[in-house]
Amino acid sequence: MKIGFFGGRFDPIHRGHLALARAALEQCGLGRIYFVTAGSPPHKAGLPLSAFADRHAMVALATADEKVFVPSTLEAPGELRQPRAEAARVKAGQKQFDYTIDSLRRLKLAFKKNDQLALLIGMDAFADIANWHEPEALFQECEFIVASRPGYSLADVAEALPDSLRPKPAITQPFKKQAATGELHLRGVSIRLLANVHQNVSATAIREAVKSGKPLGKLVSAEVADYIRKTGLYR
Repeated sequence: MKIGFFGGRFDPIHRGHLALARAALEQCGLGRIYFVTAGSPPHKAGLPLSAFADRHAMVALATADEKVFVPSTLEAPGELRQPRAEAARVKAGQKQFDYTIDSLRRLKLAFKKNDQLALLIGMDAFADIANWHEPEALFQECEFIVASRPGYSLADVAEALPDSLRPKPAITQPFKKQAATGELHLRGVSIRLLANVHQNVSATAIREAVKSGKPLGKLVSAEVADYIRKTGLYR
């Protein structure tokens, strides 16, 4: 079975996230997708972040109607972590971060022998993939399913790769006039680019809409909108 890993802050999860997951499910033959609510994402350190319980609850509500969408606590804080390792980090004054590569490896421990893993990600996030923790290892552990968006070419995708995997300019030059769609296979790299998936919605815009008292129906599912209203999130 091909299994999807979709990690994110999900603060909150919105229709753009679900559109990517459904497109990956339909076009890439995924049998299951794990929605992994981020615990302590290092690239967002210092930025405001709602409680894990609230973000995970919204993921569970948004994915409830899809049997193969699985809300995951893989990066849950507290007692679900390894207590001794957590205590050692705190004692040493180190901040506990959740790196995607570590979460991928933990998830794969429960896989069957023939299971395969695919990482779902948006184009804007993929453009920064070379700066992630152990980026080369990510491409060894899984293939990538990337939600394309207008303005990006295949050359942009190839040039975003880590140094050791990035092809020479002579190879990427012909890609500059090709939109970032279809498949890209290079040495040690397998990427599937999904077109017509990007939606003009962001978690930041949703939080601002809540503060302004604007309706959320076009941005999030009805269940998530109801949860935000009842709990007073983002006000």
